[in-house]
Amino acid sequence: MSRLELAGLTKRFGAQTAVDALDLTVESGQLISLLGPSGCGKTTTLRLVSGFAIPDGGTIHVAGRQVSAAGTVVPPERREMSMIFQSYALWPHLTVAENVAYGLKLRRLPRATIDERVRAMLETMQLGPYAARYPAELSGGQQQRVGLARALAVEPKILLLDEPLSNLDANLREEMRHEIRRLHDRFHYTTIYVTHDQMEAMTTSDIVAVMRDGKIEQAGSPEDIYERPLSEFVARFIGSTNILRGRRAGEHVADCDGLRLACESGVFSEDGGAIVSIRPHRIVLGPPPEGEAGPNEAVGTVERAVYLGSQRHYIVALEAGTRLQVLASSDVLAQPSQRVGLTLPPGHCRALAR
Repeated sequence: MSRLELAGLTKRFGAQTAVDALDLTVESGQLISLLGPSGCGKTTTLRLVSGFAIPDGGTIHVAGRQVSAAGTVVPPERREMSMIFQSYALWPHLTVAENVAYGLKLRRLPRATIDERVRAMLETMQLGPYAARYPAELSGGQQQRVGLARALAVEPKILLLDEPLSNLDANLREEMRHEIRRLHDRFHYTTIYVTHDQMEAMTTSDIVAVMRDGKIEQAGSPEDIYERPLSEFVARFIGSTNILRGRRAGEHVADCDGLRLACESGVFSEDGGAIVSIRPHRIVLGPPPEGEAGPNEAVGTVERAVYLGSQRHYIVALEAGTRLQVLASSDVLAQPSQRVGLTLPPGHCRALAR
């Protein structure tokens, strides 16, 4: 296990800056996800860490040893890292056991050591019965386990995963998310996990780093990123949210088209504008108030109602024209065109800076 430090890391492709003076520290044994949309720089960052790309600026250190700087890199094969790709990159002409042993043979380890590591890794991955099979004879999830077994068998200092579950169906992705976390809890490798899937990041990671335009917009625990976003971009990217805009009407109060919202967390911009985020499942749907709506209360009309099993998803149009998403329990019933009351609890209204 090794501490990984990226300082001012920069990579350009012509006039485009893919990674822009990025700073990131991954503590020994920690699993960090780089999460963001396509083109945000997360895969380029991973390629810089692995040594497959040369930075234009900044440095990369592993356990205090510099492995990358502008114009100079330690080759990938000398970094003691393992990388798992989207495509698994298994040798089709080798059996499962031979694929897992491949990196160990390159290191010229004794035969007995290779056999013992392969046996132990196949057992850990629940692949023992498939040792003599070829990749084409395996399911997608089994192939992914072979890729993980091969990467972990060489006992790398750092494990790198580049969207490893993107080729799996939804059920297999869910299964493998928990498998990756189980393996991390067992081996505690320093790990960087690149994904555009927020559920993967939330399920597997100690720290989630949300990237945008080559920079890290916010980094923190999954709970911190979800419950306490610092920007509209992070609030929208991590889960569904409602964004209301208006002006400040007090130190912690916003006026959004006549809807006064007290916010118990976050910070407004200094320019007098106000942006408020509230998650759909935090809004309480009920009958309209008998009198005037009070602070953090609104009246609207249901435009759409969708049954989701344990929940119902509503689109409610407020009288001022704003539309809010609401997730309610399945026993909370409302029909399209029905007038309803909404409560937006101050404890779940978060002020966002521009």
